[in-house]
Amino acid sequence: DRIVVRVAEARHVPQVADIVRRMLERRHNGVVDYEITVPELLLKQEQRTKTIFNVVLGAIASISLIVGGIGIMNIMLASILERIREIGVRRAMGATQRDILAQFLAEAVLISVAGGIAGILVGGGLSLGIERFAGIRTLVSSFSVIVAFGVSLTVGLVFGIVPAWRAAKQDPVVCLRYE
Repeated sequence: DRIVVRVAEARHVPQVADIVRRMLERRHNGVVDYEITVPELLLKQEQRTKTIFNVVLGAIASISLIVGGIGIMNIMLASILERIREIGVRRAMGATQRDILAQFLAEAVLISVAGGIAGILVGGGLSLGIERFAGIRTLVSSFSVIVAFGVSLTVGLVFGIVPAWRAAKQDPVVCLRYE
């Protein structure tokens, strides 16, 4: 009920499969009551499925990064509104716009770095949990951890620029009068 054909070189597999298909077609008088399975096709299908899975995961990660960035921006904008008098006092004491910009950018980056570290720890923990309880081997490379941390840092910088710029552009006199 089964015939296994081995081919010496993988590049000849499609041609051999075509020859076997034609031979079986002649032997069975045109009736297709057989199935030819070529592992190469299964491997290509598996690769296609993995590619689709990676694209979907990438899209989910992108959406998560945007949402996280918007969250950082909102936190920073609220922080600026709460600390307008502090900005005015610092500017009145001689702080430059660059100092204020650096302060709020550093805060945004610190928030995103804390989130990145938490994400790396949770991801590593989930990976270990999946490996231990589901029996699926997982791999967490140091490169992926470094990239994740770098992306977290970049999100903090990118989404912290607007609030930091707004804080730096505040008029010191208006800030001191603000209640």
